[in-house]
Amino acid sequence: MTPEKEIALALTRRHFFGLASTGIGAAALGSLLSPEAFAAPSTDASANGGIPGLPHFAPKAKRVIFLHQSGGPAQIDLFDYKPSLKKFHGSELPASVRNGQRITGMTSGQSSFPVVSSMFQFKQYGQSGTWLSELLPHHGKIVDDIAIVKTVNTDAINHDPAITFIQTGFMQPGRPSMGSWISYGLGSENHNLPAFVVLIVQSSAINTDQPLFARLWSSGFLPSKYQGVNFRSGGDPVLYLSDPPGIDKSTRRNMLDTIGALNQIRENAYGDPEIEARIAQYEMAYKMQTSVPDLTDLSKEPDHVFDLYGPDSRKPGTYAASCLLARRMVERNVRFVQIYKRGWDQHNDLPRDLALQCQSVDQPSAALILDLKQRGLLDDTLVIWGGEFGRTVYCQGKLTEGNYGRDHHPRCFTMWMAGGGIKPGITIGETDDYCYNVVSDPVPVHDLQATILHNLGVDHKRLTYKFQGRHFRLTDVAGEVTGKLLA
Repeated sequence: MTPEKEIALALTRRHFFGLASTGIGAAALGSLLSPEAFAAPSTDASANGGIPGLPHFAPKAKRVIFLHQSGGPAQIDLFDYKPSLKKFHGSELPASVRNGQRITGMTSGQSSFPVVSSMFQFKQYGQSGTWLSELLPHHGKIVDDIAIVKTVNTDAINHDPAITFIQTGFMQPGRPSMGSWISYGLGSENHNLPAFVVLIVQSSAINTDQPLFARLWSSGFLPSKYQGVNFRSGGDPVLYLSDPPGIDKSTRRNMLDTIGALNQIRENAYGDPEIEARIAQYEMAYKMQTSVPDLTDLSKEPDHVFDLYGPDSRKPGTYAASCLLARRMVERNVRFVQIYKRGWDQHNDLPRDLALQCQSVDQPSAALILDLKQRGLLDDTLVIWGGEFGRTVYCQGKLTEGNYGRDHHPRCFTMWMAGGGIKPGITIGETDDYCYNVVSDPVPVHDLQATILHNLGVDHKRLTYKFQGRHFRLTDVAGEVTGKLLA
């Protein structure tokens, strides 16, 4: 053991026993139970801040944009065309189809489960002949650039465990998010911006009551420098980024240097990775004071770009403006951009609410793919679109001639992916005639996560972090790469 480590150990022991001199007090117990006390030190040592030896193999993608449609888009009304459902419309869902599968408490009390065929028209688009709902006409322009996966599935049936699972690989809170895992493993290629950025759309949709918790982009037990940074649409994009009145750049620089020196003394003494993270975060905040205003100034974009993304792209905080901002971020090599769009939880009044939701999402989502493609960025940027689960084929509430609702459905739902090593113009998987069960090519959430990591050049079984004596990973103890998705 080196003299420095002996000193650090002695200081740590002295600190603990000093706290415990009058019994195991709250402070001592807290230090014992803190995640940092159990966590392995970061192996962050490669040139871009990631783990040495990563990527494990040549990556197809360098960056990720995840367009999370929070609430569960209705796959039956958007992507999974089921014309045969019309002959079953209004009839009872057969017990042989449901097969005893559990349902939510919101419909478990219903005495009847009438089948609802979509009231929206579908047509084929592109050379691939992909069927799409009339609610997604702009998606028709990109069907030959995307891969539609109809058989994503999960065991989570309610929002909180489902969204936690798709974001972190585990249904219970506390694990690192996907963006944190990726920034931990691969680091950042832009040292003036965070590796992981989160944008929450200020939705005008009717259903906006579903909460989004900061733990969805948390670093969990990873060092906190890998957590997502939430950019706001109003005021300062990042809180406390601006210098307060009376503080100029030179004063701020002197303050940071002094604080950094004090933190370094503390880090040398205790070896706490969170002190390292604090030093890095102060430095990043200083650099962001210049880089963030330039990044978020959309006024520099030409009119034809705003026309591509639609009229909402000129309004800060909208989904369209967020998609445009995501493109500007990946241009600057931000590693992982997460956009959350609420409003997809249509338990009732689905025909009205789904149409309004698609109005705000369809054009910008398609524009993002077209924009990335024409700039040569799509080849190494992986784009993902989808929610945490789908919607049921049976009606929630009363079925009328012009109205219906759908409950949560985890057994099969649709997501699409594009760019970054994904085979374009294909559809993966098949569901049964009732769009209730997977018939072929199931893609569990852990398989989806394994495939995302694979396209980034990462073996999902080898990207691990030791915490509380166990080596954790994003895909927990499951996950296989979906080979049919790979270009």
